[in-house]
Amino acid sequence: MKIHEFQAKQLFREAGVPVPRGIVARTPDEAAQAFSELGGTLAVVKSQIHAGGRGKGTFQEFPEQRGVVLVKSAEVARENAARMLGNTLVTIQTGEEGKQVNTLFVEEGLQIARELYLGIVIDRENNCPVLIMSSEGGMEIEEVAEHSPEKILREYFDVALGLQPYQARKLAFALGMEGKTVRSAEKFLTQICKFFVDNDCSMTEINPLIVTGEGELVALDAKVTFDDNALFRHKNLEPLRDLSEEDPAEVQAQAAGLSYVKLEGNIGCLVNGAGLAMSTMDLIKLHGGEPANFLDVGGGASVEAVTEAFRIILADPNVKAVLVNIFGGIMKCDVIVEALMTAYDKVGFHVPLVVRLEGTNVEQARQMLDSSDKDIITASDLTDAAKKVVATLAG
Repeated sequence: MKIHEFQAKQLFREAGVPVPRGIVARTPDEAAQAFSELGGTLAVVKSQIHAGGRGKGTFQEFPEQRGVVLVKSAEVARENAARMLGNTLVTIQTGEEGKQVNTLFVEEGLQIARELYLGIVIDRENNCPVLIMSSEGGMEIEEVAEHSPEKILREYFDVALGLQPYQARKLAFALGMEGKTVRSAEKFLTQICKFFVDNDCSMTEINPLIVTGEGELVALDAKVTFDDNALFRHKNLEPLRDLSEEDPAEVQAQAAGLSYVKLEGNIGCLVNGAGLAMSTMDLIKLHGGEPANFLDVGGGASVEAVTEAFRIILADPNVKAVLVNIFGGIMKCDVIVEALMTAYDKVGFHVPLVVRLEGTNVEQARQMLDSSDKDIITASDLTDAAKKVVATLAG
């Protein structure tokens, strides 16, 4: 689950991680009022969408308008807010369709001595979190990794012990910090790593992390993603979810207990089991097709789950064929076929459907499919299914 910058910074503040003062604004007048309340001569008006690259992003309706702007008066804050709110911001991460900006965050301007990069993710090879830092703040970390990999520093830490003070000092010295700034870094880095672990984050990124003129570290930006599987432990985070920023089909699937991710292809996939779903997509691509989605209906594959899965798949206008790949383990194949045919009638198919079954009672299930009046193409194995579903698009 992703959250907005202003929400992440509120959580940072509660966790003792220094952030600038800021005020949320949802109208141009609120943006002007926020500037006045902050009381300085400089403020930053930031678009709030679930995507990076906002500072370099532009609006479809106002190509000269950036997604993040510096303003020096309440009136200028109002003028920029009027061009930003309700309009579509396009960044390197949104794609050409962009995202509509409904909320702004007006933040105090700070004196910046240095800009750094900070990120925390899970390192799957080492089975622990890793704190990543670089002197190249404000740049995409992928770009730094490609052109200046030597400038990326990594420090692994134990989830039970957290980042130790000596590790924080090691990073601070490696980044050329001295005196007061080292002490500030020691506190900041240990606190942000504790935040990552305590909240079951899958990613925490601050870009840029700044060193102020007074030598203090402050999170000038904040991007946080939580592990969906751990949200049951964090009821306080549920209200932070912004469904308008998420794919409607993925929201619908989650409500139905389905694992669904939309992709760019034209072959819909309905599979029970995540590993089987990955194999199915691989074979579709191997034989010249492109999967339109990852969709795991789970081991039960009930009538309700299959019906909802078909609705979600067929609602995608890009889908021109559907491949159902089911292994009957927990649920017998004949029971699955009954669910498939019931869902077929309820949803109404308008594209070719290829079905491959394996497992308990598979022969009985295949006979049921062959004797049905449904326009269903059966396959003997997964390779056969992938070839047949790709062939339906070529015919």
